[in-house]
Amino acid sequence: MTIPVLRDGSVAIRPIRIRDAKTLERELLDNRAWLRKWEATNPGGPVGFDAKASIRSLLAHSRSGHGVPFIIEVDGELAGQLNVSGMSYGSLSSASIGYWVAERFAGRDVTPTAVALATDHVFFGLGLHRMEICIRPENAPSLRVVEKLGFRYEGLRRRFIHINGDWRDHFCFALTVEEIPEGVLQRWRDGRVPATAGRVPDADRTAAERPLRLG
Repeated sequence: MTIPVLRDGSVAIRPIRIRDAKTLERELLDNRAWLRKWEATNPGGPVGFDAKASIRSLLAHSRSGHGVPFIIEVDGELAGQLNVSGMSYGSLSSASIGYWVAERFAGRDVTPTAVALATDHVFFGLGLHRMEICIRPENAPSLRVVEKLGFRYEGLRRRFIHINGDWRDHFCFALTVEEIPEGVLQRWRDGRVPATAGRVPDADRTAAERPLRLG
């Protein structure tokens, strides 16, 4: 699978490369306090992080058609990472997005621009039908991303992903290509995202504040 370079203004997403490993490691270490509480973890216990091995795994998924791994750049500087994963075709034709950005780029519309570029590529470049984003209820900046881009709220998933050492609830959002024929980026730039887009019902916000009873 050929991964393109996609750009809007100063923000670009480009294919990840093995030679990005050292820069990625440095950014992840420098932003440890900023990113740690949102990082996926292994329920079986801590494992070491090897940037080169991680990149090789992402590239292998790309070659098999199951993912599209991007680096996020701002004015040519590495600003974060965005991965399209879980890609399936045929009757499902869907994928999901995960991402992170360095703290110094937060609040500059870098993340929504990157997500919009990637989603438009998956819809109009790869021909998939649906994109999903799952976000922890506590992650206000990411919740703002889906509000800005008009992702539709689909529900609360209890204990969905292992994050920062435990199973965490997530709010899930999605878009289908039929909902945005002009593209995610264009609709956002034109100011035509519905005012209620991405809003989580109060009942689900309340439910997410209460631990799930087990047993």
